[in-house]
Amino acid sequence: GKIAGATGNYNAHVSAYPDAPWPELARAFVVDYLGLEHNPLVTQIEPHDGIAELFDAQARLNTVLIDFCRDMWGYISLGYFKQRVVAGEVGSSTMPHKVNPIDFENAEGNLGVANALLGHFTAKLPISRWQRDLTDSTVMRAVGVSAGHMMIAYAALAKGLGKVSANREVLARDLDHAWEVLAEPVQTVMRVHGVEKPYEKLKELTRGKTIDAEGLRAFVDKLAIPDEDKERLKKLS
Repeated sequence: GKIAGATGNYNAHVSAYPDAPWPELARAFVVDYLGLEHNPLVTQIEPHDGIAELFDAQARLNTVLIDFCRDMWGYISLGYFKQRVVAGEVGSSTMPHKVNPIDFENAEGNLGVANALLGHFTAKLPISRWQRDLTDSTVMRAVGVSAGHMMIAYAALAKGLGKVSANREVLARDLDHAWEVLAEPVQTVMRVHGVEKPYEKLKELTRGKTIDAEGLRAFVDKLAIPDEDKERLKKLS
């Protein structure tokens, strides 16, 4: 809060009572009487730096959630997550069998709108033309709009998460078709035992190729590493 006058330097206050300790009185009034945090460095208005910082933090959180919504949309499309069917819900206007990830789409869209507004707030609010500009007043009227979009988005995201469950069958099937992901632990054990060019050897075996369990285990069997480590690697799945 501020009580430093129209230009923030106590001009009018000093004219009325030149001997009064105005900075101390202002702080006491704002903190003790109003119960606010005192800002001693102000212009015609209290600077919006703190508000801009808050909105920027909110936008960063929303960006993380947008990324999460897109990931969930993709995982649902791949079948890694199943969505609970809700009676009476329409998945598509032309394809009645579909169960679309509508909640995650809804959340993503609203978060995008909120971030568009928050981005404008953080860029505009710290700026005041000649420290006399009042364009902040009309911009601040849209703060509630951004908050509304965020509330809708968070509710939609929570609703969507409440309707999904892991499809263990599909996850296990896909993992069983991707034995090449074990190249990293195999390579690491090869390095432990000083095997030459472990990266290059695994690259030749796996790059752009699909290998199965037998292929990977055959590769491990040929490595110049202790039998104990061979058995440990062959048990990986």
